[in-house]
Amino acid sequence: MLKAITQFFESRITGDRGSDQPARALQLATAALLLETVRADQSIDDGERLIVQQSVREKFALDDAAATELLALAEQQVALATDFYQFTSLVNRHFSVDQKNRIVELMWRVALADYHIHAHERHLIRKIADLLHVTHADYLAARARARDPDRGDPAGA
Repeated sequence: MLKAITQFFESRITGDRGSDQPARALQLATAALLLETVRADQSIDDGERLIVQQSVREKFALDDAAATELLALAEQQVALATDFYQFTSLVNRHFSVDQKNRIVELMWRVALADYHIHAHERHLIRKIADLLHVTHADYLAARARARDPDRGDPAGA
């Protein structure tokens, strides 16, 4: 599986072997956190999966095939993970506050895709926000932006 992950990043995302390794792993960690949101309520909705696909495609400027492959690898990582530390620790080391806030916003968008916020989704997003050291005010602002995307993101995250 490690070989598949390495090949994916080398061939699809970066295209060259001298690229920044943390950037590759961050894409996988971000996709995994979004997939955890999909799984939180025990019912996987096509709308949620579509939002995840669009989110990783836009956030990392991937084509459809690369986004699909990234998500397949992220699903494997999520299935093997025993906790969120492998994902959140990487994000904490390499992402800015604004980028972490953006991840929380994307998680809210995934949760809102089926027009119902399940208690497990809310709990998961709060937990991940805490692990990412996102302030309560930023957590609430991310939720508001997810509910009303026309608000924009004043922080530019």
